Amino acid sequence: MKTPKTLFLAWQDPISRYWFPIGRLTFDGSTYQFVYTKSVKEAEEKSAFKPLSSFPRLDEVYTSTQLFPVFANRLMSRSRPDYQRFIEWLNIPNDENDPITILARSAGERETDTLAVFPCPEIDERGQYHLYFFSHGLRHLPSSAIERINQLESGEKLWLAHQFQNPYDSQALILNTEDHYIVGYCPRYLLAEIFELLRHNSNLDVQVERVNKPPTPLQFRLLCKMSVDVVDDFRPFSSSQYNPLAESMNFIY
Repeated sequence: MKTPKTLFLAWQDPISRYWFPIGRLTFDGSTYQFVYTKSVKEAEEKSAFKPLSSFPRLDEVYTSTQLFPVFANRLMSRSRPDYQRFIEWLNIPNDENDPITILARSAGERETDTLAVFPCPEIDERGQYHLYFFSHGLRHLPSSAIERINQLESGEKLWLAHQFQNPYDSQALILNTEDHYIVGYCPRYLLAEIFELLRHNSNLDVQVERVNKPPTPLQFRLLCKMSVDVVDDFRPFSSSQYNPLAESMNFIY
């Protein structure tokens, strides 16, 4: 049986700016399924979250042979003239540009609402998982850092550093080059996994996957690839219907 592809849905409190992972979408090749995770209760209690109109009952298992509109509306139309260029930014082969893969790579964020999606890493036969993500926070960097990003080469190693004195997020992880340029931030939704993996002394590696040259928007400028050895039966983003790991994840962009 084919392993379902999995995405998580996150919601941002427009007042506090906290993010809560509230749901999980899976696709088994024929049917899409959406469920709320237990952490939606925390979003209710702390930020007065209300169920999405597409999924009005928190305890329901929603299924469909078509991608739910709340996700489908986050995909670029294939009829747009810049669609192929967008797929190139995401570094997705043409034979793999299915909706779930596109959403996983792009995060499906829109300026008009408070939702985003992020992927569930899949573990390979060698006991590693790989995750692709775009470096965050580039609009806050000086022009010299953006110039350095534009010069990065595919496969170039990046280093993570814990910015524990960050006044907005004491768990923030910055991405650094060998010559000490800050080239963005690791997405906040990954931090729980990264800190746990580092605690187990696993071999975590971050490299440049692709640099999309100007005038590519900054949010799609630097694509990174994280690879890590999984140890001691640790599995990122539990695949159970009610995700216990996601239950504790609040994050701020």
